[in-house]
Amino acid sequence: MTTQAHIRNFSIIAHIDHGKSTLADRLIQATGGLTEREMTSQVLDTMDIERERGITIKAQTVRLTYTAADGETYDLNLMDTPGHVDFAYEVSRSLAACEGALLVVDAAQGVEAQTLANVYQSIEHDHAIVPVINKIDLPAADPDKVRREIEDIIGIPADDAVLTSAKAGIGIDEVLEAIVRRIPPPQGDREAPLRAMLVDSWYDPYLGVVILVRVIDGAIKKGMPIRFMAAGTEHLVDRVGCMRPRIEQLAELGPGQIGFITAQIKEVAQTRVGDTITTVRNPAPTALPGFKLVQPVVFCGLFPIDAADFDKLRESIYKLRLNDASFSFEMESSAALGQGFRCGFLGLLHLEIIQERLTREYDLDLITTAPSVVYKVHLSDGREIDLHNPADMPEPTRISGIDEPWIKATLYVPDEYLGPILKLCQDRRGVQRELSYVAGRAQLVYELPLNEVVFDFYDRLKSISRGYASFDYEQIGHRPGDLVKMEIMVNGDPVDALAMIVNRDAAETRGRHMCGRLKDLIPRHLFKIPVQAAIGGKIIARETIGAMRKDVTAKCYGGDITRKKKLLEKQKKGKARMREYGNVSIPQEAFIAALKMGEE
Repeated sequence: MTTQAHIRNFSIIAHIDHGKSTLADRLIQATGGLTEREMTSQVLDTMDIERERGITIKAQTVRLTYTAADGETYDLNLMDTPGHVDFAYEVSRSLAACEGALLVVDAAQGVEAQTLANVYQSIEHDHAIVPVINKIDLPAADPDKVRREIEDIIGIPADDAVLTSAKAGIGIDEVLEAIVRRIPPPQGDREAPLRAMLVDSWYDPYLGVVILVRVIDGAIKKGMPIRFMAAGTEHLVDRVGCMRPRIEQLAELGPGQIGFITAQIKEVAQTRVGDTITTVRNPAPTALPGFKLVQPVVFCGLFPIDAADFDKLRESIYKLRLNDASFSFEMESSAALGQGFRCGFLGLLHLEIIQERLTREYDLDLITTAPSVVYKVHLSDGREIDLHNPADMPEPTRISGIDEPWIKATLYVPDEYLGPILKLCQDRRGVQRELSYVAGRAQLVYELPLNEVVFDFYDRLKSISRGYASFDYEQIGHRPGDLVKMEIMVNGDPVDALAMIVNRDAAETRGRHMCGRLKDLIPRHLFKIPVQAAIGGKIIARETIGAMRKDVTAKCYGGDITRKKKLLEKQKKGKARMREYGNVSIPQEAFIAALKMGEE
């Protein structure tokens, strides 16, 4: 059995696309974790969607056995983490289970916004950080410049940064040696009562709930009764093991080790990430400090296009929730779209991925309503409510004020794109806090309202900067805003699925845009249809969809002109009556197109 001095727990952190998963592949290959035949690229990215998009969504762990240059054998527990801002909570809990981190920086692109965010999280956990400059075989690579950037921007020494190319397999042995030499072994007392941290949990159709744990003190053995300290539930351990990356069963997990256990648990909801696991017979006196609870940031409604698919959608959402604890939902019904779910996500990429997984894995056709954020509404009777859905907003007379969430955004921008990006931030009601130059690039710090960022800010940023700007944000609480609920009315009836909360100054522009788009999308009827945007009782924008003209005089041959006039008069009355009682059918495609994001 490996002693504590021969264990190393580390994670790989980096900005999106700087080569974390490829480096993890090479480390697994170099230590013989998988044979050449079993090896695939992005071996730790198990979901199809991760491989296709080339991003990591779920943090994965693997145990490697490495024989160092001095002949000693070490157990290396590697955690590959996501780089995208939406999955930052995956990074935070992975870092809590480690003593060190490999900071991977692209030799051509240098330090980016997400590199900074992840490295600061790592420093907060008091980690040993090993800088790795990757992609040194690229024509545009400049390792010396990147070394200076790491020292200037992050403030950690980079003289001994390891130079690698994960794709070409250069410098992998040096990385392994640096892990063994520069990352400290875990601390922990084998004789103390068991304290293990619940790092992650997922549902396996054969094993039930599988729990990833990091043992701090004591040991977990098969057949041991355990208790979750926060949940207060008790279970019997029936399997202990680790991933190499194939499942390998073990007799026990000792202090400092990372592995998985199963204990016949049926629901992932019972296993809260960050909980402390202890024994029933000799419990630990205090729990470990957990992680921050995941708070959904963006809310939107998911409705099946075919109402008959509602039960299938409900079943699929429950199954998805088993493997993604950060995704929340509750039932809601809409007059226009029928029965569906109001869902909470960590950001727009998370929303997109959940939607794509529902479409792909469960074969569902869905409509997504306009995404909105959580507003705090102060009522005139002194109460405060959280508003997730614009359709539920109280009457304006009952509201004394509305607070909206704000974020602090850090942007790294090449100099030539600075002007248009400053304008984009100003247009989105941004408040500039900092503008500095680091290694030939501008570093911008802006405070922005989250609802201005949610729609298409990221897409606009990437298109303005041709993909060179990078963006990271953190929430900084709620602030009062001059916000109003804008309703879209078709033929005088409000359509609740299209209601949105907007800033009063931008309401008219947004209203005109929405009415103009619906005018093109709703098919013509036999009568005129007004499409209006309204705030309270005030109409702020209007478009009219013209009536289809039916020629009622076609069969009127000859005779006096009064015969034609009589028929036209009759048609006019019929149209007026039809307009009073007539229902406008808005096709589902019109909803989908009207709610399409990224087309301001």
